[in-house]
Amino acid sequence: MEPVVPLPLDSSTLESLTSSAKDWAILNGVAFLTSAHNDARDVYSFKRFALLPSPVPRFLFDQAKAVQQDFNLLIHKVSQDREFLTRCLKSVVKVDDFTAALFDIYEQVQGEGVAQPVRLGLYRSDYLLGSTNVPAASETSQNTVCTSGKLQLKQTEINTIAVTGAGFGEKIAGLHKHGLRRLGLTDINKNIPDNSALNQNVDGLIAAWEQYGSSKNPSITVTRYNLKQIEENAELKPDKTLFIHGSEVAVVYFRAGYSPDHYPTRKEWSARLKIERSKAIKCPCISYHLAGTKKVQQELAQPGVLERFLEDPRAVGRVRATFAGQYTLESGLEGDKTVQMAAMNPQDFIMKPQREGGGNNIFGEDIRVLLNTLRDSEERSAYVVMDRIHPAVVPNYHIKPGEVPKLLQSSSELGIFGVFMAEGDRVILNKQTGHYMRTKDSSATEEGIDNGVSVMDSPFLV
Repeated sequence: MEPVVPLPLDSSTLESLTSSAKDWAILNGVAFLTSAHNDARDVYSFKRFALLPSPVPRFLFDQAKAVQQDFNLLIHKVSQDREFLTRCLKSVVKVDDFTAALFDIYEQVQGEGVAQPVRLGLYRSDYLLGSTNVPAASETSQNTVCTSGKLQLKQTEINTIAVTGAGFGEKIAGLHKHGLRRLGLTDINKNIPDNSALNQNVDGLIAAWEQYGSSKNPSITVTRYNLKQIEENAELKPDKTLFIHGSEVAVVYFRAGYSPDHYPTRKEWSARLKIERSKAIKCPCISYHLAGTKKVQQELAQPGVLERFLEDPRAVGRVRATFAGQYTLESGLEGDKTVQMAAMNPQDFIMKPQREGGGNNIFGEDIRVLLNTLRDSEERSAYVVMDRIHPAVVPNYHIKPGEVPKLLQSSSELGIFGVFMAEGDRVILNKQTGHYMRTKDSSATEEGIDNGVSVMDSPFLV
């Protein structure tokens, strides 16, 4: 694919466009609080962004939006199937202490009875636009480029907890429209799609508040607490109503809780259990969290498994079309085959632990080293192996605070948001709610805005 405008830009245009884009970002909330200086004033900076939107084939963007409601329903159906979740994770919990602790909470809540049958999911399904075919690349290059064949939409993961990017996803499109107009491109609304992810995701939280029965109150109060504060200040009443500082809690949205370092003491785990045992509607509940693990994703990609959860053959087809190859590392013949296959050609695969958030995956020679270490150990069951997706590469300028603009060969990851709410088999809400795109130097392996690897971006439909 070609960039939206011919690159490189001349130095004068680049300087002017970059300066204007930074101003627009600060004035329109594409910003974050960095730190406090010695004079105690708060300091803000703009979030990292791509100077131009990145091209995305319209048919792939439409495909990603069309399948989101299927994924919403799929996660819910999986979360209701205790036998399937238990079977999927039985090997993982033996060797992964974090997943085991989450599963212990799940088992305790299932054993005593779920206090709140209404479940709320706020998801983001992430995709690369590329191919899982072996790319044309030199043996010494770390960069792989999709050079042949039709681009495909391939899912990297689905996030079920602490789903970020909705607010910035909305705003970055405005930044790009502003920049393209400065370059003389005015007929761009048809190319940069509308995005109301933040408002629609918030509407989902409001719908859960109303479903809880709180609409008799005149307004919604939103308060942030960390898990330790919840353990120390929240009270679980005998009827399982959750109170904190005297206020009844209707909805709990988890911005943390997806990483082991979010639970430094037993207090944080106690808080998670207290919330799960309560009548508050959780986003996500513990079963939704577990349904988003990589092991479940790997199992769902196996032949015939989707049909267990989705009755509509068309939905099965839509979901399956986005899957890359997924392989077990459990002890046994199939796991041994995966070890041999991935160790022989590690450049063609990604090795994933049961985590959300960036920075966890293993690539290239590191796969071979780790598999050789874990070859005959049960600990390999904590991971899954997935075909490496080789995304399309397009040049773009990366704009980061304190750095000069860098023109890099770049690849993008497209995230699609969804909101789902149900009570048992009764679906209350099922929507696709917007998108969020991140772009990185194509030679990098991981994604992530906050870890400095990626920049925010928006799709330019072609």
